[in-house]
Amino acid sequence: MKDPLIHRLRIVGVIMFLFAGIIIGRLFFLQIVSADHYKREANNQYVAVSEEEFDRGKIFFKEKNNTTLSASSVKSGFVLALTPSLLPEDKEGVYDKLSSVVDIDKEDFLKKAEKKGDPFEDIAHKLTSKQAETIKSYAIPGVKSYREDWRLYPAGNLSSHVLGFVGYKGDKLVGRYGIEEYYEDVLKRGSDNDFLINSFAEIFLNTGKNLFAGDKNSGTKVDREGDIVLTIEPKVQLFLEDTLDKIMDKWDSSLSGGIIIEPKTGRILAMAAKPDFNPNHYGDETDLSVFVNPNIESVFEFGSIMKPLTIAAALNDKVITPNTTYDDKGYISLNGSRIENYDGKARGIVDMQEVLNHSLNTGAVFAMQQLGKDRFYDYIIKYGFGDYTGVDLPGEVKGLISNLDSSREIEYATASFGQGVALTPIEMTRALSTMANGGELMKPYVVDKILVAGGLDINIEPKKQDNVLSKETSKKITSMLINTVDTALLNGTVKLEHYSLAAKTGTAQLPSVDDKGYDKDKYLHSFFGYGPAYDSRFLVFLYVKEPVGARYASETLTYPFMDLMKFLLNYYEVPPDR
Repeated sequence: MKDPLIHRLRIVGVIMFLFAGIIIGRLFFLQIVSADHYKREANNQYVAVSEEEFDRGKIFFKEKNNTTLSASSVKSGFVLALTPSLLPEDKEGVYDKLSSVVDIDKEDFLKKAEKKGDPFEDIAHKLTSKQAETIKSYAIPGVKSYREDWRLYPAGNLSSHVLGFVGYKGDKLVGRYGIEEYYEDVLKRGSDNDFLINSFAEIFLNTGKNLFAGDKNSGTKVDREGDIVLTIEPKVQLFLEDTLDKIMDKWDSSLSGGIIIEPKTGRILAMAAKPDFNPNHYGDETDLSVFVNPNIESVFEFGSIMKPLTIAAALNDKVITPNTTYDDKGYISLNGSRIENYDGKARGIVDMQEVLNHSLNTGAVFAMQQLGKDRFYDYIIKYGFGDYTGVDLPGEVKGLISNLDSSREIEYATASFGQGVALTPIEMTRALSTMANGGELMKPYVVDKILVAGGLDINIEPKKQDNVLSKETSKKITSMLINTVDTALLNGTVKLEHYSLAAKTGTAQLPSVDDKGYDKDKYLHSFFGYGPAYDSRFLVFLYVKEPVGARYASETLTYPFMDLMKFLLNYYEVPPDR
């Protein structure tokens, strides 16, 4: 028979263990789950309470070493307010006291102080707790402060088109544009009675219900509400934005934009367009079009950067090889229209490598004709043109390829070199990545992870949407594009000694304002490239609209591209490949 003393000790031990569990659970609840509640109670000791409280999930950039950096958070402070009818007669004296604590416009203060019919007038916002305490200590009748929370974007303009902002929609503060809008259901927060995430109670469900009964934040509702970690790398984003600013300044252009993507995964490391905005002061903008992200919400005819995709498709179907030749007469006539090379010159017998090196329109048409209209159209669809990419940002539009509904060969011919089909930058970036990653169409994305209380994080994984090119074709077209950089791009003067890069420029006339043909004096320049070419870590896509003083993209975008590539290869410490 077991010793009764041992039996009693075991019972005591179990009781002590359960008691310790209760204490630990209670401490977790008080310090973690109810932290915000008790913080508010502390604030209420010296301020009036606002009827509305604002709370929202955080957004983080993700640095290359996997650490996070705040991109968007909630900042707390106080509002200084007046009840004019309760103020002392000496308004000047009141002003002097308050202005010694916080910067207040005197004229505005005195004007509001005389509005005795108004029960409430805000005087200053975003006071610190120390300022609020000091004002409270003055005990001035009719003067009070109350807590306010607001959305803060610590990096200002950085990544503004990706982030969006929080603004009013009707009488509610909600995400507007960008991540703030797309992930509204994740970032929004309910009232104290709705937002009930209690990790301890999730583990010990029934115990939690009893232990925490009566507490405002107790409960077991598990929501998808959480914080967001972006794929955006802040230093890469900053370098891209600085580059775009320089392009805008140098060429006095109306728009510039760019995307840096990992072609193997679809992870977007940077995405930007200029002009942009400061989400902290979005109300200062008078032109609301600045909030639109042209990388996903605008379409462009990109011109010659389509040629490698056309040639890759023909290579993939084995109807041409890099050495296939044709007789370039400088022009081709189809359906009563004449298509010319950019300079109108004939080059005689040339192969497909020369088509890329000299950006020959007739060569792209030749490759399309070897495929045939039906197969060329099949590849247009497989590249994802005319469809959504699925990028996790709001407002994405489809590219315009309806001209290919026509049976006229001229429509397919012009599409082969990027005219007549209008695509979004993200759509084009996704398609170009197929040449860099072995032929796979990867879904682009800007959110890396959703952080949920209790360790229930949601990791966003790369998603392959289609197989477009064979690995063999990918290597062939990459080799051809390396040759273009090494021998033809600015006459081969910008190639990197220790890294292979594959790249191509694009110059396209802009449609005329009356929709009748093209404006001969206005251009859209584009440039894409990836490297190290045979094991690509990065694909960079750039464009600039209406540059002044330059006709060709090689003039405006070659050096910015090279600067970006050098930065990326150095920043990520990528080993040389040659």
